[in-house]
Amino acid sequence: MLLEEFDSNRNAVINAFDIIQPIKNIPPIAVSCFSRITFDRLLKELNGVPIASTGTANMDIPIYKVIYNGIEMALFMSYVGAPGCIAILVDVFAMGIEKIVLFGTCGVLDAGIKDCSIIIPNAAVRDEGTSFHYAPASDEIKVNIKYQDEFIEILNRHKCSYTVGKVWTTDGCYRETREKVNKRKENGCICVDMECSAVAALAGFREKEVFHFFYAADNLDNDEWDARSLANSANVLDKDRIALLAMELATKLM
Repeated sequence: MLLEEFDSNRNAVINAFDIIQPIKNIPPIAVSCFSRITFDRLLKELNGVPIASTGTANMDIPIYKVIYNGIEMALFMSYVGAPGCIAILVDVFAMGIEKIVLFGTCGVLDAGIKDCSIIIPNAAVRDEGTSFHYAPASDEIKVNIKYQDEFIEILNRHKCSYTVGKVWTTDGCYRETREKVNKRKENGCICVDMECSAVAALAGFREKEVFHFFYAADNLDNDEWDARSLANSANVLDKDRIALLAMELATKLM
């Protein structure tokens, strides 16, 4: 099968480091999210200064320098979906970033998980294609091997509810059928996203550190889908606080 043809050669025909030059004095630690509104509000709050740029064929993605609690960090918005997300992360790694705190929404497969509460994935089901180019074929991949304890300490200090468990990562956001949802729940998944397993595979392959967490959004654990706070404009203040939790964790990665 095609997805079992993993090639461990670290050099490809086209490599990001062939076309992207390292950025002098770029912070080694970065924070990134997927929500435009959350990103813009965080950028404004921290007075971000542009230092570099990458992008896709139809989108520019600026990279900013910010200072949080006296520590310089990079800040950029990630692309939604595993292939685009990984392409952007590969670019910023080539620029010199070594560690990333990445956060975004996920759908919950357990209605008991509260809206906007934190989910820390410790494993991901690989129901996407990108990860198979960065790690040998398998059904699952470990996630967030490092920094879980540090993040949980931050969450406890801020009295934030959280859940640790397995995520289902899928490219087919409109193909999450009831049968598939039930099967993934039987496999132990508590939520669903579109990037996590690919991000974990990339981090392992390129020997970088990425801590990837979610905040709960839409609920798939009902007879009918419930969007809850999935929209970027929903529960903005709660999402602002979540963004600051990511910044707090980034200070622990130094």
